[in-house]
Amino acid sequence: MSQQSQSVRFGHRAFRAPPALAGSSVRRFWARAFAACVLALLLTLTAPLRAEPLTPLRAGALPPLQTAAPLIGVAQLDGATIALAGNGAWRLDAGASQWRALHWDAAALGAARAVVGDGAQAYVFAAGDVLARLQADATTLRARALPAAPEPLRDAVAAWSADTLYLAGLGPDGAARFYQRPLGDDDAAWTAAKRWTAPGAPRSLLFQTKSLFVALADPAGGADRLLRWTPGPAAWTDAGRVPGQVVPGAGRATGQAHLLIPVQPVAHAPARLKTYQTITGAWAELPGAQVPSDAVATAVWPDGLMWARSDGARTQFATAQIQSNKLRLHWLDWVVIVVYLAGMIGIGLYFYLREKRGNTASFFVGGRSIPFWAAGISLYAANTSSISFIAIPAKAFETNWQYMANNIIAVGGLIFVAIWVVPLLRRLDLMSVFSYLETRFHPSIRMLASALCVFVQIGSRMSVILFLPALAIATITGISVFWSVLLMGGFTIVYTAMGGMKAVIWTDFVQVIVKMGGAIFAIGFMIWGLRGGFGQFWSTAMAEGKMHTFDFSFDLTKATIWGFLFLVLFEVVLTFPKDQVLMQRTLSTSSAREAGRSIWAFAAIMIPGGIVFYTIGTAMFVYYREHPERMNPLLPIDATFPMFIAAELPVGVTGLIIAGIFAAAMATLSGIMNSVATLISVDFYEKLHKGHTPQQSVRFAELMTVVVGLIGIGAALLLSKFDIHSLFDVSIELAGLLGGGFAGAYTLGMFTRRANWQGVAIGIGASIVLTLGIWTLRAVHPYYYLAISIALCIVIGYLASLFFPAPSQSLEGLTIFRSKPSSAASERRIDQAGEETVGNENA
Repeated sequence: MSQQSQSVRFGHRAFRAPPALAGSSVRRFWARAFAACVLALLLTLTAPLRAEPLTPLRAGALPPLQTAAPLIGVAQLDGATIALAGNGAWRLDAGASQWRALHWDAAALGAARAVVGDGAQAYVFAAGDVLARLQADATTLRARALPAAPEPLRDAVAAWSADTLYLAGLGPDGAARFYQRPLGDDDAAWTAAKRWTAPGAPRSLLFQTKSLFVALADPAGGADRLLRWTPGPAAWTDAGRVPGQVVPGAGRATGQAHLLIPVQPVAHAPARLKTYQTITGAWAELPGAQVPSDAVATAVWPDGLMWARSDGARTQFATAQIQSNKLRLHWLDWVVIVVYLAGMIGIGLYFYLREKRGNTASFFVGGRSIPFWAAGISLYAANTSSISFIAIPAKAFETNWQYMANNIIAVGGLIFVAIWVVPLLRRLDLMSVFSYLETRFHPSIRMLASALCVFVQIGSRMSVILFLPALAIATITGISVFWSVLLMGGFTIVYTAMGGMKAVIWTDFVQVIVKMGGAIFAIGFMIWGLRGGFGQFWSTAMAEGKMHTFDFSFDLTKATIWGFLFLVLFEVVLTFPKDQVLMQRTLSTSSAREAGRSIWAFAAIMIPGGIVFYTIGTAMFVYYREHPERMNPLLPIDATFPMFIAAELPVGVTGLIIAGIFAAAMATLSGIMNSVATLISVDFYEKLHKGHTPQQSVRFAELMTVVVGLIGIGAALLLSKFDIHSLFDVSIELAGLLGGGFAGAYTLGMFTRRANWQGVAIGIGASIVLTLGIWTLRAVHPYYYLAISIALCIVIGYLASLFFPAPSQSLEGLTIFRSKPSSAASERRIDQAGEETVGNENA
């Protein structure tokens, strides 16, 4: 073989050996060649599957309807299948074995021409395109006519959201008409909405992902056009061409971001069932069934569609149901997961055996011996739960990087906290951050704020943090959400109860490495799976605005830069100490200086860490836009990243990513369990149970860790019963509704001298009531709730304080206005409030 022909293949490139190699040079060359071959093999093994859809269709048949009368329509109504013909109405029995006749007064409504439904509700178009709501029981089908549209419509179509009914068609002049009315009021009149201007008669109208989609026939007979309507100034936008012609009146929404539509490649041909992904705008065909060209009606069927055709003597029915098979884990994936879980238990057991926990300081604050860098990494781990690992990529996949602005702005707030707030509290040698509120105000304020914090942590954080990865694991492995929640919650309870705060922090350190490594690998894998590689990823993301971060508009219904500034000012700058989960890590450091440095370390990781998680969502958008057949149209948006993990990643790596999901959840869960157990023990047990010993406090805290974990498991299982669009939004909303009151108390305590406990109590109560009132009106974006609640507590609490006497005790060292007190003075003040001293903690 000539020197010129000597080469080693790597991907699509050839690496040619130099003409003269000897000794070590030869060894280096072959070592590099071997490494290139191994890398090429790994990349081949990790090549994404993109040949076939994940969700084929299963065809089925229903009993024929023995009537020669023309079929008007068929629909699913409250779970029952209803057929309506010119000579009567029928209902399919529960066993889908035969049709049973229903009493139907056709003359009362007039000539009916079509039926539309979504599986729960159904409407019929009657004479003059009047819409009537259908209602059925075991023997009777009734129709209640709604008010007529302001003018006659041709090619009328209808759809509805949770609270609004929409009607569209062509007016007498051939131009589009678009009307809407409240769904729950059958007597409400139609009101005109902004209509589209594109030519063509509407074939189908569907509602999905907070938007309406209308398919318009091409006047020239070509492929239909799809338009999207979203409330706003530019209501109708072009959603691209349909790959054919939509069957009139057909289609349905599936999952949270897909439309299932029968599309004819050419007129009068069998229709292929295709999905339209409303986020990526990509079409994919589902194999396994087709709608015949002579179908006379279509309707919603569980996880699919049904259609009817007539042979002149009877009407025959067929169905197509999307099959969503679980993707089972390989044994190697289970090995990786088991090794990870065993490692977490091992860390907890190590600290349980090593630490002689005869004092509360060891269990609650790690003996105040944690290095600042470990505390900083643990702060980041606690702040990036499964919400970051699953819900944030899903949010970035659905929208853009708008929420990333909060991370960027928060870094500035953390700098202020590192300099002014955390050192002040660390010098007080607290265990519960709410001890400060007792020292500054009154024991009742401490207990009220602590109780609210416990409720928020268990109700709005633990439940979501447990449920999100359980949803992911159920998607990936087929293990039910119930068992996934028990598995994660159970392991976290064990190592947290055994190891205390030291186990929490050092498991956090390992978990950050695991989850960030898995996340970075997933990003690289998705970009590698694109035909155009990084160039395609970047150009698509830029063209679609998927990395848009800063919104400078003044729209209070959106998450804008002003909202994030407002939120960071109140939640981070003024009220960072409200979060026991985060503050407990800074209180575990050896000094006030080390506590401040832990916040600096936290701030340094926040932006690059945020970029990783938002990039996952953007990469998923580009990847699934190119490979729409690899999506499961039945899954919620929050399951997009878990679906990618299950369907695309190679054996072993899938187990690593699942371990990362576990890590994301368990890092935060362990912190919440330990922190809430600390609050219950220090703020309630030790206050109410006089004469306790340190050993009794530790045993009580261990018991409370278990109890809190079990309650969190129950809350997560309850949450799994609801169909929630975005758990990221829910977590923000719940925290905002209940967390602002006690957060505002810190601002009044640390940044004012005049605030007193009576005014603060009034401020906390009023802020919760008023924020709940704003929530019922839906006047602003949920991201504003927390900041509004904090602001209300500050303003109302300060004004209410003016009606009561000013604080009489010394405020030295309790506000930012005076010099810091000595350690002895600090200890004396804490003693006077009934708290532990440093000496007692280390006893």
